[in-house]
Order: sequence, then structure tokens, then C-alpha cells
Amino acid sequence: MLRRLLAAVRRGRRPDSAPPSRARTGRVWVPYLLIVLTAAASLAGLAARPVTEVPGDSADYVVVAGAAGLRWDDLDPRRTPTLWQQATRGSIGWLSVRSAHHATCPADGWLTLGAGNYAVWNAQRVSGACPPRAPVVERPDGIGANLPELGQVVRANADNQPYGAVPGALAESVRCTVAVGPGAAVAAARPFGRVDRYVPELPADPQGLFTQCVLSMVDLGTITGTGAARQNRVAQADAVLARVLAARPQRSLVVVAGVSDTDTTSRLHVAIAEGPGWQGGWLTSAGTGRDGYLKLVDLAPTILTVLGRPAPEGLFNGRTASTVPGRPASPADSVLGVHDVNRRAGAQLGIAGSFFTGLAAVQLAVFLLVVPLMMRARRHAGPTGPASAPRALVLLVEVLLIACALAIPAALLADAIPWWRSGRPGIVFALLTLALMAAGTAAIRLTPRYPRTLWPAGAVAAVAVVIVGADLLTGARLQLNGVAGYSAIEGSRYAGVGSVGLGVLVAGALVVAGCAAQWVRRPWRPVVVVLAGGFAVIMVGSPYLGADPVGAVAVTAGVCVAAAISTGGWLTFPRFAWATVAGLAVTIGFAVLDLRRPVLEQGSVGRFVTAILDGAAGPAIQRSAAASGLAMDSPLTILALVGAMALAFAQFSPWGGLNRVFGLHPAMRAALAGTTVTVVLAGMFGGAAFTVAGAAAAIAVPLYVLTTLRVLEHAADRTRPEGETDGPGGPGLSMRRDAGPPPDKTGTEGLIVR
Repeated sequence: MLRRLLAAVRRGRRPDSAPPSRARTGRVWVPYLLIVLTAAASLAGLAARPVTEVPGDSADYVVVAGAAGLRWDDLDPRRTPTLWQQATRGSIGWLSVRSAHHATCPADGWLTLGAGNYAVWNAQRVSGACPPRAPVVERPDGIGANLPELGQVVRANADNQPYGAVPGALAESVRCTVAVGPGAAVAAARPFGRVDRYVPELPADPQGLFTQCVLSMVDLGTITGTGAARQNRVAQADAVLARVLAARPQRSLVVVAGVSDTDTTSRLHVAIAEGPGWQGGWLTSAGTGRDGYLKLVDLAPTILTVLGRPAPEGLFNGRTASTVPGRPASPADSVLGVHDVNRRAGAQLGIAGSFFTGLAAVQLAVFLLVVPLMMRARRHAGPTGPASAPRALVLLVEVLLIACALAIPAALLADAIPWWRSGRPGIVFALLTLALMAAGTAAIRLTPRYPRTLWPAGAVAAVAVVIVGADLLTGARLQLNGVAGYSAIEGSRYAGVGSVGLGVLVAGALVVAGCAAQWVRRPWRPVVVVLAGGFAVIMVGSPYLGADPVGAVAVTAGVCVAAAISTGGWLTFPRFAWATVAGLAVTIGFAVLDLRRPVLEQGSVGRFVTAILDGAAGPAIQRSAAASGLAMDSPLTILALVGAMALAFAQFSPWGGLNRVFGLHPAMRAALAGTTVTVVLAGMFGGAAFTVAGAAAAIAVPLYVLTTLRVLEHAADRTRPEGETDGPGGPGLSMRRDAGPPPDKTGTEGLIVR
């Protein structure tokens, strides 16, 4: 095939201009065979999963000491010696305290701990600091306690929240619980409000208290304020913890957790597990997939696993935590100073919204600047008509479009430099991103192949794929707490590919496939698309890389549609049938493999199928819809709308030339169709709304607008008869505008721009 391609180029013809041969028509089944093999390879890549880490040794008792608002920067070897010693000896991590409330106040955090699921004590909106109200605790018998409000709270979570949380599910899973303090009573209470053993504060002599039940909860207090007042509260919590440790039973696991925030500013908090098998490592879980990160909902299944108790069926949302080696011995070298992840995550949250809003505004301005250029470029072949736009202006707009498409990859690459440590992190990040955008734009503009019509689009898309792919291959360190990634504070993702990375990767991979497919014969174009798409499926769906099975299913569907129409024409029924069969084969195959795993090890696809089989798919769909509703507020929604308007103008307006692009380069139309299918499905089933679509539009739309402008600029170019001297456009192409009408051929992708 390669020899035929080179021979055709030497003869001055594109591969598509060669007449069909019997040998070629006799091998039409080869592309479909390769499509099936690639789908099988994608399924094999998705099926492989890392071995689940085994948690630490079992214990006879578990003591949970919680302090609302406790952060790692509160710890000090002199002011908080007990906390520092526990962090040095035990396994530690960053705790995300996400609950069912937009601000996780102390009551919400304790309730979520006891439910093992995202719960809310009071759904009223909080502004500023959390209200000081505490739950009512009654002691009718002097042994245990009752929470009269808990019944109403349980009903409210069942009726108004989509997570299926049952407050008190953890207490119901053990024989009895001990609670010290009102916050602990919320976590240790059973669903009807009963606390088995309760004392309002730690006794002067707590010996024997923690042996009454296998699970004990201790409220160390709420850490609020700043400066000396905050330090005093932390010191008091440290003193209470010292007394707890002095009275702990033999073979016990002590868990220290900053169970909540104390205001509307979300942060990462302290998580320490110290006991048999939990020494000197990082905490992690299958729910986060990242060493050193833990979710609040992971604590309940971890407690039951350590105690050897089964988890309640279908009630917990978290995964059992485990400890992995590799952290520095001192907390100062692990979580403080330059290793303060909370500082980076907070800076990311403050800048991400401004970055994407600014990018949407810039892209809108550039698209508006392109409109008059399109109107002037759409001219007739005769002597009349508007004059061409100044070449310098056209080149400027092309450079701006390339820079816009490189904005998100540049922002992702900028996170490799610790800009968040500076005094003005926003300014430093902006300067880094602009510098990387300028460098990338200059490199693409100065390449010898830049004049070719599809070269800038293919080059920019390849850069985006390389950056996201390299990040996934190295552990997605740029996306974690990155402006163009995801924040661990939000608690939706901690590893793998995020919504922004998914949009960039799929748009880049399909645009690269569309550009590359134009250089091969029509029957082989689906092969090029499927090969590039199969790479994207594996990168997105592999638990070692992207760890997003829902995104992998969406990419599979988009790639199948793109492959079906990459040779031109409409999406006919046979093509649709092939695309549907291939997509369903990968999706169902992965779901079946996922269902064979234990419930706590299943991915999101397996859990969704399990919910359907159990007749409980309603809450799962409701959770996805609720997440999509929250994601609608993202600035990426604006990017998606701006991109949709730009494409609509380019395709449907009298001056647009996108249909001409699709006629000359059908594989580019296939790439756009596949990207659209992917982002719609990923947003619908992944609860991301238009987030994925906005990221994909930020990459793909400027490239399609650039290609449209280039095609319109040369709409009146003429092709010389075969045998004449080749012009600067390549074999058989000339830039003369007085030649005869061009032949109706595909394969004009060798056309260059002067």
C-alpha cells in the first residue's frame, strides 16, 4: 500500500484519483476486520484492572477521633505533639469532606461519616461561617442518648437527596457504639436516633470506656478562627486526643479525621490511621485511586473491614481504605510547606473559573473577527466581487485561532511549574500560559508544512493529544489540582482523566484521525479513524491511565460513528448498524467483566448495571442529573455555546464554508460528528453536562474555523491540466485564478495557502 501511495504522488495524482481495481474491491472486508480487532483490543485494555490493595491488619476495636475543620497546617511538633506523633507513626492522607451539602458544616460531616454516604443534616443554604447550632442530644436513661431530630433527617435524605444515604447505617452494622460529644453522637446514632453509649465529654478517667463497644466516636471539638485563637483550639483537641490514646484498648485502630469544613470555603483536611498494619504509609482507596487521598465516605467501609464486619448492601458510597508505602517519615516532608496540596487545590479553585471565562470571551472575539473575513473570502471567480482581505490580517487571524486552540493544553502544561507557591499565583499562571501558547503557536507557524490546508489543525490536535496522553502515562499529575484538570477539594475525581482532559483528548485524537485519513484511500479511512479512536478508548478507559469507563463508552460510540462516515456520504442504515454493534459490543463486554468483580471493586459502569438489575437505577440516574445540573454553572458551558454558534455560522450562513470543507475532506466531517457524539454521551451519563463539550469545543472549533477560512480563501483556485508544470501547491496544483473550473475530486488536501 505504501508503495502505491508513493507511486501515485510521484505521478502527480492523489491516491483517490486512481481508478478502482478488482484487487482493491476484493479486499473491502479488511478494514472491517481491523475495526473488529481494534474494538477487541480496546475491550482487553479496559478489562485489565490493578490489583486491589489489601487494607491493614484487622483490629478488635476502632476509635474515631474527629475534629471539624482540622487541617494539616494546624499541626506543629511543639504545639500539637500528640497529633504530630500520630501523623509520624501512622498512615496519613488528605481527606476530602464532600457531603450532600454545598458546604460541609460539622453536622453534615459527622452525619456523612455515620451514613457512609453523602448526607446532609440541614439543607438550608449557608453563607459565610457555618451556623453554631448543635443537634439536640437527650439522655433519658443516663447510659445512652437519643437524637430526636434524626428521624426527620433520615426521611429528608431519603426523599430529597439522590445518593441513597441512610444516616446511622454504620452504627447499625455493629453491635453497639460509644459516642463522646454531640458531633460523635450524630455519627454513632442509629437511624431512629438511639446512641448506645454516650457521654457529653471525655471523663477524667476514660479507662474502660472504649472497651464497652467495638466502635467508639470522640468529638475533639471544632477548629475555627485564625491566629492565636485557632492555635488554642487545636491545642485543646490535641490534649483530648492524648487522653484518648492513653485509654485506647489493645489491638485498636485510631482514626483521626478533620470531618468537615467550618465555612463555605472548602479545603482538604487531616486523615490519620494508626494501629496494627497502619504505620508509616499513605492512605488511599479504590474510590480515589490516588495515594495520599481519601474521602470522608471511605471511613465507614474501612471501619467495618478492619472490624471484620460486612458492609450493608447498597448503602455505602465509599470504598475501603488501605495503606501504601512510600511517604517521607516526617509530616513536614509529606504534607506541609512546599508539599501543601491544600494550598495548590485552593489556588486552582480560585483561578479555574476566571481562566475558562476569559478563554470563552477571547474565542468569541476571535470568531467575530473571522466573520468579515469569511464574507470577503466567499467570492466568485469573475472580476467582480469584494477584494481579498489583506494577507497580513488573514495570517494574524490564523495565528489567533491556533493560539486559542492551544490555550487548554498550554494551561495543562503550565501546571508542571509550581506557580501556586508565588505571592500572586493568578498572574504567574497567566504569564506561564501565555508564554507556552506563544511558543506553541510560533513552532506550528514556522514549520515548512504550515501552508498545507490541514496541517495546522492536525499539528495542534497532535500537540493536545501528546500533552494529555503523556500526563496520563505519568499518573495524571498535571490534571490533579490543575487549572485545566480537577480539584481534590471538590471530591469528584482524584486520578485519571477529568472532564476537561477527556474533551481535549477525544477532540484532538479524532481531528488527528480526520487529517491523517485524508492521505489514504477511502476504504482505509475507517481503519485510520478506528486506530486513533482505539488509542483514545484505551487511554480514557484503562484503570491504569484514564480510569473513566463511562468516558470510554462514550468515546467508543463516537469513534464508531466517525469511522462509519469517514469515507463520505451519509450515515446510512448499514453504517449505523456497524457503529451500533461495535459500540454495544465494547460497552456490554466491559459491563459484563465489571459485574464479575466484588461490589466494592466495581467501576461506575458495573455499579450502574447492578442498580438496573436490582431495580434501583432511579437514584443513579437522579445523581447523574443532579451532577449535570451543578455542572451547568461551569464557564465551560459558555465555551460550548460559543463553539456551537461559531460552527453553526460556518455551516449554515450564506458566507460559511464548512460544508465545502466537509465535501473536500469527508474525514474531517466524520471527526466532528464523532466528537459531538462523544461529548454528548459523556456529559449525559457522566453527570458532566456541557463540561466535556466545552473543553472539546475550545480545541476543535478554532481548528475547524481556521480550516474553513483557508478553504474559502482558495475557493476560486484552479487546477492545471495534468502534465503542465506544477505550481507551488504541489503536484498538478496552481494558484492561478484564471484557469478553468476545478474538477470535482476529493483528495485536494495537498492545497496550500500562500
